[in-house]
Amino acid sequence: MLVDDSLTVRTVFSRMLQREGNMQIVASAGTAEVGLRELRNHPADVVLLDLEMPGMGGLEGLPKILAASPSTKVLVISSLTAEGAEHTVEALRMGAADTMLKPQPGGFNDEYREQLIGKIRALAGLAPHELPKGSAPHPTKRTAGKRPQVLAIGASTGGIHALNLFLRQVPKNFDLPILITQHLPASFIPVFAQQMTLASGRQAVLADEDVEIKRGQIVIAPGHGHMIVRKRASRFLTGLAYHPVKSGCMPSVDPMFDTVAEAFDGQVAGILLSGMGRDGTEGADSIIGAGGSIYAQNADSCAVWGMPRDVTERGLATAVLPPAELADKVLASAGADAWR
Repeated sequence: MLVDDSLTVRTVFSRMLQREGNMQIVASAGTAEVGLRELRNHPADVVLLDLEMPGMGGLEGLPKILAASPSTKVLVISSLTAEGAEHTVEALRMGAADTMLKPQPGGFNDEYREQLIGKIRALAGLAPHELPKGSAPHPTKRTAGKRPQVLAIGASTGGIHALNLFLRQVPKNFDLPILITQHLPASFIPVFAQQMTLASGRQAVLADEDVEIKRGQIVIAPGHGHMIVRKRASRFLTGLAYHPVKSGCMPSVDPMFDTVAEAFDGQVAGILLSGMGRDGTEGADSIIGAGGSIYAQNADSCAVWGMPRDVTERGLATAVLPPAELADKVLASAGADAWR
């Protein structure tokens, strides 16, 4: 379903999607109000939702769409403005699964179409490496490793909503540092950091060269580089790396997992939340190899069960649970010295 007040945008998206043999546009609407009415009569796997529309608007309409059709995934079409970033990150917190930037005139090219189709396929469970709900295996769980001194979280599509649920379950007196790599456009990261501060009740800072990792703090990978971790004497510091990675992501979870495993000698709880693709799989091997533990979000609570899938299927995960329950499991593994 397409919900956008621009007839031009709806027409362009329609032409893009009609070229796909296994996709059907069930309805098209110019306002959130009309979109809600159409959704009652025309169930949709994925809704492409503009946030800036007359009347109710996409941000107000989003929770109503999710309530009316809980199985529907919402792909937010976002503007490049600062206000657009704030609204988009808020929509992702509320449960929108993913976002696509709305390009300038002339930007609706083949590359944009491929990205759009890829996201829709993943959200609908049609992508090769993503599974729809109800098809997840139940492999043997792994015994927890070394007691963690740091939490390292990787997330992508649907991850912001999951992160909010996870962090709100973490009490303010839990003192271990939390590292986060979330796939987002670089311009959205500062807004995302502010949101993580509000969700967790602790300071969130952006990783950069020689930023110290402190207890009680969150450190977030910037959008333009991978967060890496080094140990210098008794201090743990972040750095940035820019090399290509197998997943193609920037920032990528793998360099964070790889380097934090070495710097903290395996005293790491690595957590993979909802996301498309396999970013984090190779880094999870590093954490396990160093004696740490991996925790994965379960399929039924994920917008896209991609990133947590491989570690689950390979039996690397100590627990496979919804975000809030996953937080409880990680906290229980941390021990008394993780609290202040």
